[in-house]
Amino acid sequence: MKLDVIDLRILEAVQRDGRITKVALAEEVGLSPTPCWMRLRKLEKVGIVSGYHARVAVRRVAPVASVMMEVTLEHHRQADFDRFERAVATIPEIVACWSVGGGVDYILRIMAADIDAYQRLVDGLLDREIGIARYFTYIVTKTVKEETALPLTMLLSGTETANGQ
Repeated sequence: MKLDVIDLRILEAVQRDGRITKVALAEEVGLSPTPCWMRLRKLEKVGIVSGYHARVAVRRVAPVASVMMEVTLEHHRQADFDRFERAVATIPEIVACWSVGGGVDYILRIMAADIDAYQRLVDGLLDREIGIARYFTYIVTKTVKEETALPLTMLLSGTETANGQ
């Protein structure tokens, strides 16, 4: 699906506020409510809008240790990657996992009750023998920036530079 300027405005608006009303969304993007809502439904139908979520301030709910973990596998056959990825998908504390190029195979984001809980999780991963050769742990001490909205206009224009000019 080829996106136009109105589609991008719709996407940016629902990223900022997934609970925006039909009328407010239409006003923001410059359409009447029905055509605007039809466009949003089309974006959902083709999978460009894949869901709506609330951002939870987890530290207000419970204490948490946020950990980044680099993982290198022992072997690099497709079956090894598949085995590791299947195991990771079953563990709720692993909230994100990226397969990466470079010196490691995966980077994981883990949310655990505390460092002891994190270590128990790692011990469990190692006991499962899912092919981990080595891992490195990075404890998040402060969140400097964590955006959920993607800079769609900038990404599609290709004109933005690293310094924002």
